[in-house]
Amino acid sequence: MLTGKKAVIFDMDGSLVDSMWIWPEVDRIYMEKYHLSEPATFHKDIEGMSYTETAQYFVDTFQTLDRTVEQVMQEWRDMTTHLYATKVFPKSGAVEFLEDMKKRGILLGIATSNDRTIADAALNARRLTPYFDSVRTACEVSAGKPAPDVYLKVAEDLQVDPSCCLVFEDVPNGILAGKNAGMEVCAVDDEFSRPLEKEKKQLADYFIHDFNDIFRHTYERCKKEQ
Repeated sequence: MLTGKKAVIFDMDGSLVDSMWIWPEVDRIYMEKYHLSEPATFHKDIEGMSYTETAQYFVDTFQTLDRTVEQVMQEWRDMTTHLYATKVFPKSGAVEFLEDMKKRGILLGIATSNDRTIADAALNARRLTPYFDSVRTACEVSAGKPAPDVYLKVAEDLQVDPSCCLVFEDVPNGILAGKNAGMEVCAVDDEFSRPLEKEKKQLADYFIHDFNDIFRHTYERCKKEQ
């Protein structure tokens, strides 16, 4: 998995940190507040969209929502920033994996669809920020996932060829974004995308239940080689 890799790039929500549980509740509260009805294709429609693109989707889809894109985004920030700073934690084995990558001299990046303020709140609260050489959001590029833009932007920051990057992602559109960028992708198990596990495994190059799997597999391989 790591052979020939010079950089590892993480999606944040559901991949590096356990945070996907926040958004269904935010959607529920927000829709109740403005008396909105969720379309049947809602979750598939917004999968991989940037924070800005998702807000635009709300404005375009819900005709009774008399709010600007900026107002929608600010309300979401107000609802979630404290939760991210206090209730969101790294996936099992993630910190140990980050430390191991640093020791190996592998560059680290974040390519998230989330808002920068929220991403910073989550990373700073868990003291993860110093691990990363680049943190980019899909709002900073032309198109959200499955477009490759945010992954290519992080690779550009790191000055690493995409073919030498490994991506960790938890949803199909994110996996496609990494693949479309010309990178290898490891799918990460997450409760909220578990119904899509078969599709994730088909799209990705690798699959892990958590970051401890990487250490276990490395240990098992070393044992076999002895």
